[in-house]
Amino acid sequence: MATYLDDLLLGARRRVEAAVAREPLAALRERAVDAPVGPAFAAALAGAGVSVIAEVKRASPSKGPIAPDLNAPTQAAAYVEGGAAAVSVLTEPDRFGGSLADLADVAALGVPALRKDFLVDPYQVWEARAAGAGAVLLIAAALDEPTLARLHDEARSAGLDVLVEIHDEAEAAAAGRIGAELVGVNARDLRTFVLDRDGFARLRPHLPERALAVAESGVRDADDVRRAAAEGADAVLVGEALVRAADPRATVAALLAAGGDATAGPATAPAVDHRPTGSEAR
Repeated sequence: MATYLDDLLLGARRRVEAAVAREPLAALRERAVDAPVGPAFAAALAGAGVSVIAEVKRASPSKGPIAPDLNAPTQAAAYVEGGAAAVSVLTEPDRFGGSLADLADVAALGVPALRKDFLVDPYQVWEARAAGAGAVLLIAAALDEPTLARLHDEARSAGLDVLVEIHDEAEAAAAGRIGAELVGVNARDLRTFVLDRDGFARLRPHLPERALAVAESGVRDADDVRRAAAEGADAVLVGEALVRAADPRATVAALLAAGGDATAGPATAPAVDHRPTGSEAR
């Protein structure tokens, strides 16, 4: 029986086929490398306290419509005003109501932007670069390890940071083997969309030693941020709670304050941005 993830991956492959028919990869790549590289995503998360990655999200397979009329750049601007280090943009259209246009509009604000989607092909990496993203999401559960490594290398060569999303110990080990420097633990099983609130704590010890750790899914309020900080998160990714918030700016600020209050000791050394730019990504 097909799972949510199977359905989402099938849709992603179909969209790639349609996009390639409109614009071949070589043409897309040429267009992408002429576009400015978006602000570095990973470097924006490296610092004292717990950084907030705030998400632009209109719907989900499990909840249906959440904020169907959301204006992506307006929402993202509120996040940035509240202190968000970066913005995650859902670009999957069928179940999440997103688009590459949303990504481009958010990236145009000058904020580090993550393309959050179901990437299965290098073509999608270059779509993200052309839209001004600073990073892409790669989901270990959706890819065999050779494909995960290939897409990771493709994104790095394109000048993009990579958030590798994992759900179990085997995927955490794969993230280490491919050299992931930014790893997210999604507490939601993408096959069933069931949430495991203990998932981050259980998997944090298995993440690559030097990787920044992101707690994804299920972060709703300041208490959740404090818990993530205590469990070793460098950042949290927050979606539904923010798009439902009456005042997203104030909500981001409250989450950020909780992350700062929950940590002590020296700040993490800033990440060095080694991403290729301009013609170096050719």
